Amino acid sequence: MDETVIDLSAPEAICSSLRRAASFLCPATPRELVDAVMEVLGPLDVSSSATRGQLATQLDLLVAIGDLVELPNRMDLGSRKLYLAPPSYVTQAPGRYLLLGVRPDGLPLLDESVGGNVRHERHVRSIELDATTGPARLHAAGLHEISMHDWRRQPSVASATSVVGGMRQRLDGAAQSGLVSDLKLLDPESSALHYRARWRLPADGDSGDYVARRPQAYGADLWSFVRVESGRPLALIDLPTDDPAGSACDEAWRLQAAIDAARGKPQLVRIRPDGGAPGSRTLDLFGPVPGWAQRYLELAAVPVPRARDALLTYRVPLWAIGELTEFFTDMLWMHVNDEGGVA
Repeated sequence: MDETVIDLSAPEAICSSLRRAASFLCPATPRELVDAVMEVLGPLDVSSSATRGQLATQLDLLVAIGDLVELPNRMDLGSRKLYLAPPSYVTQAPGRYLLLGVRPDGLPLLDESVGGNVRHERHVRSIELDATTGPARLHAAGLHEISMHDWRRQPSVASATSVVGGMRQRLDGAAQSGLVSDLKLLDPESSALHYRARWRLPADGDSGDYVARRPQAYGADLWSFVRVESGRPLALIDLPTDDPAGSACDEAWRLQAAIDAARGKPQLVRIRPDGGAPGSRTLDLFGPVPGWAQRYLELAAVPVPRARDALLTYRVPLWAIGELTEFFTDMLWMHVNDEGGVA
């Protein structure tokens, strides 16, 4: 990366540092990877501009896009760790390839023999090669192709009420949870425009079903769906519920989107003019979305520096606006606020 353009606190540099730490440490917990990068950045006086929260956010994006994989811990199936995803690529368009995965021991994903320049845009890496020879050159470099169908794999279309109802039925059959220490709830009453501020400790007046997180002795905090009465947990199920190899955060974020929509307060997608790129618009997200939704978005969109009030911002070509609007409405029940319409 060009050091005259990208400094060490930029998302591109943070993501590269996280991938490098993962190449040496994985399988590892998210906390272990964030700690390793913070330890390196501290003496360089970058930690003030690259906070632990920012590193955790970028790490979530690397998991969502497929550079790292969250799986049950092989030594302790009650916990989960991050593993290296194998070197691979997805064809975004003829001659343009999305690069995924991390090689162990700090080895580069591609060497100079492939040709072309790897582009780093926020957490995304891509390369442009001749469309007729590109796949063969990537295969020769040890990358395997992930089909568009497999990379976009997503749940079936369902209503928000059916998703929430199905999870509540699971809670109905769950055993009593007993005391749960340091439980944090994702508050459905709080604004969906401020994701981090939605997390809080249970209060005496809380009664209902909540997406939650709780710590474990080793590894990342666990994702759960919990029934609370007067501030005390009654029943709890761990996520993911169906596929042990699935992503717990993906299921949690979709469930929360369903809860918000069922309450009549759907999460927001904002589309606005992009003054710097004719033929495109800017799309803002205010909370994390499941990895399959992020991957769908990144087939057409390019991550750009986020708006001040947004969690993620993308540049989207005009031809993709309608398709993405339908996708977020159908799959995550979100409200699309189009400021100015599609010109």
